[in-house]
Parts: sequence; structure tokens; C-alpha cells
Amino acid sequence: QVQLVESGGGLVRTGGSLRLSCVVSGSTGSIYTMGWFRHTPGKEREFVAVTKWSADSTYYADSVKGRFTISRDNAKNTVYLQLNSLKSEDTAVYYCAGGRRFWSDYERAGRYDYWGQGTQVTVSS
Repeated sequence: QVQLVESGGGLVRTGGSLRLSCVVSGSTGSIYTMGWFRHTPGKEREFVAVTKWSADSTYYADSVKGRFTISRDNAKNTVYLQLNSLKSEDTAVYYCAGGRRFWSDYERAGRYDYWGQGTQVTVSS
């Protein structure tokens, strides 16, 4: 089994920054990709970013490209999401997700096998 625990959410003003963390525990050897998604009420869960656990490959949603950065620290079994130049539309619950393989349609939430409980990010103007 794999457990994912996010932290780092909070309230920030427009233009501000946050860094989210996702600690991975359990059978970490089964993880191949780590992604971040976000969800707001009334909408489907939205892909944000993904990275491969053992390779320097990263992919981003167009809406966050150039503002958000996904990174990982394998020694700490932790994946990060740096959020810069935040906008009100970035307000959401952010979830990290782990996948046992890399799919070409990595934007689909169904391609991930493990999920954290989420952390709230609120951007105020």
C-alpha cells in the first residue's frame, strides 16, 4: 500500500506564492509517476502537473505553465508543487496522486492509483 499526505496549503493574496508538499510512504517502489490535481466545487478534478519519480520529465497544464513548478526529493520521498503568481482562479483543493506507470493521457485522474486527502489553497484579491 501507498500513503500520500499533502501539506502547505493556506490563504494567500493574489500574486503570492505557496509551496505544497506530498510525502509518500509505504510501498514507494511501486510509484512511477507523481502528479498534482486540483478540484473546485461544481467542476471535475483538474490536472495540474506530473513528474516521473526517477526521471527529469515534467508536464504541466497550460493554465499553470510558467507559474507552477513540480519537483521531487527522492531521498525524502516527497514531491513538491511550487505555486507562484497565484490568481483567484487557482483557489481549489490540491491533491497529489501516485501512479504505477506513466500514461500518455496523464491528465486523466483515472490514470492514478493513489491519492492524498487534499490541501486547501485559497487566493484572495
